[in-house]
Formats: sequence, structure tokens, C-alpha cells
Amino acid sequence: MNKILFYGMTGEKMCFQHILLNALDLADSGIEVKIIFEGASVKLVSLFESEKNQLYTKAKNQGLIAGVCLACSKVLGVYEKNVESGLTLLDNMNGHAGMKRYIQDGYHVVSM
Repeated sequence: MNKILFYGMTGEKMCFQHILLNALDLADSGIEVKIIFEGASVKLVSLFESEKNQLYTKAKNQGLIAGVCLACSKVLGVYEKNVESGLTLLDNMNGHAGMKRYIQDGYHVVSM
């Protein structure tokens, strides 16, 4: 079975929308998918939450979102809002969300 990790780095909403679209499409096809909010993308969590973004909500409800970078959330001033989202804050790579565990588990990483 294929496994894909979308490692979102950009804070651009439209770009991240495509991560969500692809993740949902692949998951609907039976492919194991995870999404990590890293870098500037951590600022999008509160935006998606406040606007009740349908793609984000569907991915969250399906358990596709592995989590959000803890360090970037703090540095970019969205830590509290990201805690409120209920998503897991990831810090396994010097405070950031690492991808090593996923690579070791057979995931192909797509970073956008």
C-alpha cells in the first residue's frame, strides 16, 4: 500500500488548499495519507478553523492531519490558537515536526 505524507510549509492558503484536495482524493482511493503543518503553514490552522473550511474540516475529521509544528507555532505567534484547534503539536525534531518517522515507516514525502 502506498503512504503519502504532505509536509506543508507555505503559508499561502491556495497552495495548502491543494494539499488538502490531494490528501482527501488519495485517502478516498485507499492510500494512507498524513498531513503536517510546518513552517509558515502553521498560521493557516486558525484561519481554516475560523472559516470552517470544508476541506480542512473533512481532513481533520478523517484523521488525516498528523499535527502542527510546535516551534513554528510559537515563533509565528499562533501557539494558543493552534492548541485550541485540538490538533497535535509536533516537536520531535529539535522542537519542530520531523518527517524521519514517516520515512522510516514507508511514507513518500511531498513538501509544498
